[in-house]
Amino acid sequence: MTTTTPKAGEIERAWHIVDAEGLVLGRLATEVANVLRGKHKPTYTPNLDTGDHVIVINADKVVLTAGKADRKMVYRHSGYPGGLKTTTYADDMAKDAANAVRRSIRGMVPKTRLGAQQLTKLKVYAGAEHPHGAQKPQPLEIAHAKDRQADA
Repeated sequence: MTTTTPKAGEIERAWHIVDAEGLVLGRLATEVANVLRGKHKPTYTPNLDTGDHVIVINADKVVLTAGKADRKMVYRHSGYPGGLKTTTYADDMAKDAANAVRRSIRGMVPKTRLGAQQLTKLKVYAGAEHPHGAQKPQPLEIAHAKDRQADA
């Protein structure tokens, strides 16, 4: 048996749209990261970018479970001694919800050049409007926690 590796010209990329309203942030991020990486395709190759484009709308309506919005902290460092800045996720979501969702998804892709290339296919918008209608994105269904409990 031989293993086939897709060539750059053979990779077909689809466009998906996700409505984040009422979705849990972590579950949304893992599903979107898998689609960006291409793990949902039979042609998935770990060292190639075989993923699809993903548009996330209504990022300002995403939820965090169990009061994590007030407990969980977002850290950034200026690079100078004493330059650690912390904010809560609730404050971060109020300031820029699209960036908070983008950061959560970024944490679930590889921290390499390949991961940076995969993140260029991610578009996140706080509202319901997006300028990618010409690409005809297909809806990507992400199960709610309640739906998962009903299936079990």
